Amino acid sequence: MGDYAQSRTRMVDNQLRTNDVTDLRILDAMERIPREMFVAASKRPVAYIDEDVLVSDTGPNRYLMKPHVFGKLVQLALVKPTDVVLVVGGSTGYSAAVLASLAGAVVMVEEDAALAAKASATLVELGIENAAVVEGKLTAGCASEGPYDVIVLDGAVEVLPESLAAQLKSGGRLVAIEGLGRAGVARLYQASGDAIGARFGFNANAHLLPGFEKAREFVF
Repeated sequence: MGDYAQSRTRMVDNQLRTNDVTDLRILDAMERIPREMFVAASKRPVAYIDEDVLVSDTGPNRYLMKPHVFGKLVQLALVKPTDVVLVVGGSTGYSAAVLASLAGAVVMVEEDAALAAKASATLVELGIENAAVVEGKLTAGCASEGPYDVIVLDGAVEVLPESLAAQLKSGGRLVAIEGLGRAGVARLYQASGDAIGARFGFNANAHLLPGFEKAREFVF
């Protein structure tokens, strides 16, 4: 565990602070939460590298975001201690664990049954009591537990369903990485009554969440 503790400190100092993650609550949470517990044993030696990390050896190709990209995305959402947060596509639960340190309550929706079970078990093992995992379709969110102050999409999207934005409270914020590769950008959406405003956050890329692909067009 000592080696991983040092890895967490290096991650915070060399990846987060140097990429403009300045919220001390986020830095503290990411230095405390054992990221290695949210990936397969074979991936633990690389759990803290500045890359997206595959969470399992089998099953769907799902990833933990690069630490600095995730930290900046959470910072963009301006999470408050009283907020109710929805995490969409949290896979093994790392994002839910970090957000549980910042918010009042966290609901994580995950459509892969094995990943959802792993997330629930790890959150219980860590004694995190204000985060719950719901198995369900990612693009549907979890309206039954909403509306939410914050929605975090834990991966990239090509399209953003209106059904997710509709689960925000007035004044609520949604953060997502839109687009793939070099075209990816993080955006902040904010609800105001029936309207949703958006602004650019920062350039970023992440692996695509299942179900958020753009419909492919025929090429003649």
